[in-house]
Parts: sequence; C-alpha cells; structure tokens
Amino acid sequence: MAHLGSRRQRVLALPVGLALTVSLGFLPATAATAAPAGGGSDAVATDGPKLSYVVNTRGGHSTVKSVEKAIDRVGGTVVTSYDQIGVIVVTSQNPGFAQAIRKVKGVESAGATRTAPLPAQSTTDVGTPRALTAEEVALAADSAKKANAARTAKGGAPLAQDPLEPLQWDLPAIKADKAHEKTLGSRNVTVAVIDTGVDDTHPDIAPNFDRSASVNCVSGKPDTTDGAWRPSAEESPHGTHVAGEIAAAKNGVGVTGVAPGVKVSGIKVSTTAGFFYTEAVVCGFIWAAEHGVDVTNNSYYTDPWYFNCKNDPDQKALVEAITRATRYAESKGTVNVAAAGNENYDLAADSITDPVSPNDSTPGERVIDPSECFDIPTQLPGVVTVASTGAKGLKSSFSNHGYGVIDIAAPGGDSTRYQTPAPPATSGLILGPLPGGNWGYMAGTSMASPHVAGVAALLKSTHPHASPALIKALLTAQADDVPCTTPYDIDGDGTVDAVCEGGKQYNSFYGAGLVDALDAVRK
Repeated sequence: MAHLGSRRQRVLALPVGLALTVSLGFLPATAATAAPAGGGSDAVATDGPKLSYVVNTRGGHSTVKSVEKAIDRVGGTVVTSYDQIGVIVVTSQNPGFAQAIRKVKGVESAGATRTAPLPAQSTTDVGTPRALTAEEVALAADSAKKANAARTAKGGAPLAQDPLEPLQWDLPAIKADKAHEKTLGSRNVTVAVIDTGVDDTHPDIAPNFDRSASVNCVSGKPDTTDGAWRPSAEESPHGTHVAGEIAAAKNGVGVTGVAPGVKVSGIKVSTTAGFFYTEAVVCGFIWAAEHGVDVTNNSYYTDPWYFNCKNDPDQKALVEAITRATRYAESKGTVNVAAAGNENYDLAADSITDPVSPNDSTPGERVIDPSECFDIPTQLPGVVTVASTGAKGLKSSFSNHGYGVIDIAAPGGDSTRYQTPAPPATSGLILGPLPGGNWGYMAGTSMASPHVAGVAALLKSTHPHASPALIKALLTAQADDVPCTTPYDIDGDGTVDAVCEGGKQYNSFYGAGLVDALDAVRK
C-alpha cells in the first residue's frame, strides 16, 4: 500500500490534507558574553540561537522561585512559571543553558523545546482542505428538503437535520443522530480544542462558543486578547474543523456536531508555521484546568520530535512537562482525548523507524522503542488514545494502531476509493466547518478524536458529577465491539497492510471498539 503523508496535526494529506512548510529567520551568530546576574566572575555565553526551554522543578512555590533566580544567573529569561505543576518556561541564547540549569538544586529535568531558533517572523504555505462550493452547499440543502418532502408524503415525520447533515455519514456511524433525538448535550459542559485556533465567528460555531475558556497559548504564556484564539487567514483551518465536529450547532445551518448543545472553546497552541511546541501545550492544559473545561481534544503531536525518548535529557524534560500538565488537568476534572496518528505505525511494536524528527530543523532517520519513546500527549498516562475508522467501519488506511495503546476508535475518514459511504453521502472524508463561513472535507485521526471528545461531552452532560475516570470508563464500556479485520488489505492489492492483535472486545486496531453516542445519553 502506498504510504500516505502525515503532518504535525493529525490530519491526512489526502485530497484535503494540509501541506505545512516553514521558513525560519535565524538570529546572527555573533559572539557575545555577559556577566552572570548576581555578580559571578564566570561569563555566560549569549552567542547561541535563541531557544525556548522547559525547566521542571521538584518541590513547591519556594523551589520555583529559587530556580527562577538560578535561571537568570545562567543566562535564561523566565517567560512564565506554572507553580501548580512546577514547570518554568524559559528562553535563552546560552548554548549551555540546559546543561547548567540541570545542575541546580531543585531542578528535576530541563530541555530545549525546539531545535530551530525562535523566529522573529514565521511564514507558512497552507494547503486548504477540499472546500464545498456554494453550488454543492445549495444542492445538499435542496436534496435534504426533497428527502423530507418524500418522507412526509409517505406519512413519516420529517427529519430534523441541518442542511449538510445528510453528507455526514460519521454521525449515524456512532448513532449520534439517534442520540440527538434524546438530547443535544448540556450548556454546562465545555470542550476545549487545543489546536491551531478556532474561528468563533463561523455560523456553525458562534452559537456554542465559550469565550471565557478560550485563549492564545502560543508563547507559552496565556494571551487573553479578544479574538487571540482565532486563526489568521494564512493559518490552518484544522482547529475550526475539529471544533465543528464536536459542537457545530443544530441551528438550520451547515453541519451538526456530535454534541451540538455543549459549549466549545479554542485554545490556540500552534505557531503560524503550524508547530505545536511544549511550552504552548503545557499552557493549554493548565488554562483548560483553571477555566472549567470538561474535555480537551488534542489532534496533534508535540513538536519537534514525533517520539520523545526519555534517555535524551531534552526530550525527557518535554515528556515530564506535558505529563505534569495533563495530570493536573485531569485532577481538576478534565478528560483529555488525543489522536493516535496517521502513519499506520504499530505503536506497540519492538521498534519504529522515525524519519521526520526533529521536524523544525534537519530531520534524521532514527529507530526508536515506542515503549521508551513517546508520542505526546497521545501516549501519556490517562489520555484517551483514539484510532480512526472509515465509512465501511474498517481501520482507516493511515491510522496508527497498537495493542495496549489504542483505547477506542471513531470515524476519521479514509480515501473514498478504499471506504465508500452509502448515499446520500458522497465522500469518505469528514465534513466540517472551515474559517470564513465555509465547510469542507478533511480526514485523519485528527477527525476521529473529536468524535470521542464529543461523546465524552454527552456523557458529562448525562452524568454531570462523574469524575474523569468514570467518563473514561463509560466511553470504553459503552463502545460497540469491533472484531479484528483479518487479513487487513485496505487497498486490495493482495498485500497485508497491517496486522490486528486481540479479540472482539479489545484489539490493537479498534481498542475497546467504536464509540457509541446513543449509549452516552441513556441514564
């Protein structure tokens, strides 16, 4: 099977994929030194590229303050500190900063969050998804009206559908259409989309948007400027599409979300160039935890390493920082849901070849052990890991898998040639909102994860006092069993494309099974 491309976002480079490229401005490498703050005699180098770091401390507030002083002495500048979890975000041009700060009392780990300098300005070339034309929107709406008229003529009740809902094969696949006959979800539940930003002016998103739980975290420090959570016209539509899949309003316009009665917020963590760095992701989880978010959706991996290996001091620090952030969010009542990835990797294999890391400078091929090197936040403890299925209910051609790694599966789309939906749907991809009041198709585990986040929101609506542990247990207990697909030859070329392990109740392709929205709304 031909390998389909992937991106940092968990969206496929199918006909609707995003092609992200970046041009980073490098700082001049002029030699410079500065005396240490506090008057030491040893000069601190400041001639390196300006990088960002996370410093993970042991102990409480007093330790953080002590380490902050040491950071200044070794040439670092504190951007912000998250005392709740003992993580400090720092920038420095001292090439030896990480090594120096690791020796300081109270520091557990520290590492650079990127391998390329902080740019003065990043540029990007974003390939857009396959957007619906105005004619296609009108045709879909007209077809829905005619279908309802035919139902009424036969004595049936008209369907309460939004105009584009007949194209959304993914909703009946998880019984969301039946769930909506019982409830659309509670206004007291908020799902945060930690992503590229959300266009809250879109008519399908505006009615359910939670501004108070939205923020820009790109720098690692919350920016609450009004609208800072929105993507610019040059930035990816990814987060807007994801937000609509979760909670597009059932309002007679466009599409319908899995949980169209809950609130959705945007936590922007992606740079203009499309990178999701650790400091931004940490900020996103802490913001969600402190602002009453019930569910987070995470359809990305944290740059610049696809897998972060704990035997590398820099990568170990990134794993530690985001682990602390996700655990803190869960301790505050948040369920964290993440996409499994789009490389058709077996995440439980003995080894995986990673050819794309670090993706913000010069990648080099490396062989990693996925039990020691983690895709974060996807493989972190407590995070719900979601695999993708297509319109025929089979594992999507691109979806990562792995026994003991995948928790649950949901529709994320696939090539229409591989998995063709039943009419009136026409595309095997997932339809959702795009910035600027448009709609379009995308595919990837990026699209599967928000289906699970939406069902988690329906569960929280049904069981408002349930803990994150109970919501996660209900997700998997209520999932519909999907047996292994054996042999799995998705493109029909006679070659097995992936091997499924396990039984009907749990296996490496589908985890506990396909998420079930209808069961979620039953008391």
